[in-house]
Amino acid sequence: MTQRTSNQENPGWPKTALDEAIAALTRLHRLDVSIYDSNFLAKSLEKRRVAAEYETVSAYLERLTQSPAEADIFLRSLNINHSAFFRNPLTFALLEQLILPALVDAKKKSGQTGIRIWSAGCAAGQEAWSIAILLEQLAVAREQPIPYSIIATDVSNEALALARRGIYSATEVQNTPLKHTRTYFSVRGESYEIIAALRERVDFSFYDLLDENSSSPAASIYGDFDLVICSNLLFYYRSEIRQRILDKVCGAVNSGGYFVTGEAERDIVAKQETLRAVMPFAAVFQKR
Repeated sequence: MTQRTSNQENPGWPKTALDEAIAALTRLHRLDVSIYDSNFLAKSLEKRRVAAEYETVSAYLERLTQSPAEADIFLRSLNINHSAFFRNPLTFALLEQLILPALVDAKKKSGQTGIRIWSAGCAAGQEAWSIAILLEQLAVAREQPIPYSIIATDVSNEALALARRGIYSATEVQNTPLKHTRTYFSVRGESYEIIAALRERVDFSFYDLLDENSSSPAASIYGDFDLVICSNLLFYYRSEIRQRILDKVCGAVNSGGYFVTGEAERDIVAKQETLRAVMPFAAVFQKR
């Protein structure tokens, strides 16, 4: 995500106009956007105003209050579904060389089978597929199968449909090591499709992290994950909403399990007493 600007750097959306937009969306369209970070909302409103070709804030605000269709377009614009394969080099290096081998060894030592992973806010699936690739690679290196399951969830049905389809452009897979591209993708013209064997290991499903009536996705049955990844999502929300999300995802991690977030959110997560950083500057934590 690009760096967010403050309200002071968004003169077109002063606090009064922002508050009016939030109130109007709630009152007239029953859409609660107050959960989002105010800087993110201001930037999103301004971006939509420009895209809709309204010259002033007041003109767009009037349109927003009068049109349910425009309100819906704006709401959908708040669902950021950008992701990438092997997005954070340091994080994925740690996962490949330390975290995943440690989980496999711990399972073997305890006599347990099956590593359980949750990719929360999975967007179009790149993150979940990246983890699956690393586990498949580890199984090949150790010359033995590794039982694992990955639950990948999002609130965007559109993004989930793309994830299940598993077809990506050359640009989208450009961060993927060539050996992985050759092994775990089939080339379809100018596109790359996840191979069938990998598809069997990842389950994509709808889940709202703000659902107060559940502690984990229904597909997981009972939570208890060895690894939870929730990257580049927290900073879109107000601080109290971030904490609600963190309480839920951290609560779903087994004792001794791992939690991975985005680089920009590392300092937010580092304040959690139940987690300790695996190494300085890395956005990878272990549950105490």
